Amino acid sequence: MKIARVEAMVLKSPGLYANPEGAEEPPGPTYMGLVKVTADNGLCGYSDMETSAPVAKAAIDAPRWSEPGMECFDGLASLVVGENPLEVERLWYKMWRGSVYYGRRGVAVQAISAIDIALWDLCGKFYQQPVHILLGARHCTRVRAYASTLFRPSPDAMREAVRRYTDQGFTAVKFGWGVFGRDRAVDVALVEAARAELGGRRDLLVDTGWFVERTAKEAVRVARDLAPYDPFFIEELMHPEDYDGYARVAEAVDVPIACGEQESTEWGFHELIYRAKVDVLQPDLTRCGGFTAARKIVHMAEMANRRVIPHSWSSDLLTAASLHLNAFQRRPVLVEFNTSQGPLSRALARNPLRLEDGYLRVPEEPGLGVEVDQEAVERYRIA
Repeated sequence: MKIARVEAMVLKSPGLYANPEGAEEPPGPTYMGLVKVTADNGLCGYSDMETSAPVAKAAIDAPRWSEPGMECFDGLASLVVGENPLEVERLWYKMWRGSVYYGRRGVAVQAISAIDIALWDLCGKFYQQPVHILLGARHCTRVRAYASTLFRPSPDAMREAVRRYTDQGFTAVKFGWGVFGRDRAVDVALVEAARAELGGRRDLLVDTGWFVERTAKEAVRVARDLAPYDPFFIEELMHPEDYDGYARVAEAVDVPIACGEQESTEWGFHELIYRAKVDVLQPDLTRCGGFTAARKIVHMAEMANRRVIPHSWSSDLLTAASLHLNAFQRRPVLVEFNTSQGPLSRALARNPLRLEDGYLRVPEEPGLGVEVDQEAVERYRIA
């Protein structure tokens, strides 16, 4: 079996992404990338990409420039076409080395991530096993889900949102971005309202949004302001590369500190564990390097006694992938569930993921266990 082709597609929602101040829900991504890897026997694997899809497509479709054995400027598809798709570890490193002069981080690693996930999906279909079995473990068959949504503009709206999610069966809710970070008193009032409505037996997660740039001392103050409301974790208090600042915050407060959705490779997460000293790692499979990198990240986290809660905001493809990564962990915690009803979030899977008593089932079907809706792909594809 050989890889016959790698297709990078650009999808566009009819609406535009926005963070409107009074939004009841995030509308979801305007653009999304989709990667399809097809073998010469007809088997194929898929992954979405929440990145600048046209830029990622260019990195995948670019021609091969380098001499064999000296790859460093090459298009990613050119590096894997003709190869055995079952050799995922070797192909990951071949893409990494082959893009090293224009990549190493950012969109190149995000494109590598998507190809890697698609390869694992294809491998699962070849072996007729779900991805978590190929990774090496099924420690759980379902994972508790948290509703991932925007901060509402008022305490009353926060309480109403909490009621909506708990009525749907969620036992954990994360509010992020939106109006948070503009006014200290308002921030506290919004979190206080959410906690009051959730009560003491459900979990509240807070994403403060690093686009509100803070010093370490300002971040400590935010964490201390929110600590009385018992957040499960506080996410992204500072710039993603402020490792030393994160360490100062983690050492100053008792609230668990989370970050990592923009981080990539095992080397980057080594910095988060041992230099930034964060409590919760949030690798996004479509950004960190795919399953091949995430498996190493999980092993590092387990050795350092850190939690891993994958970031998975784009579509059911990424959520399904994150469920497999959770099942692989000895101590799975939570899976993120994007509450957006936008078409790129909800329409790509023919068998959408369903909440059952606050949990999502880990797919047991081969590969990712998610069937891509080809009609939806063609409806929203623009390149």
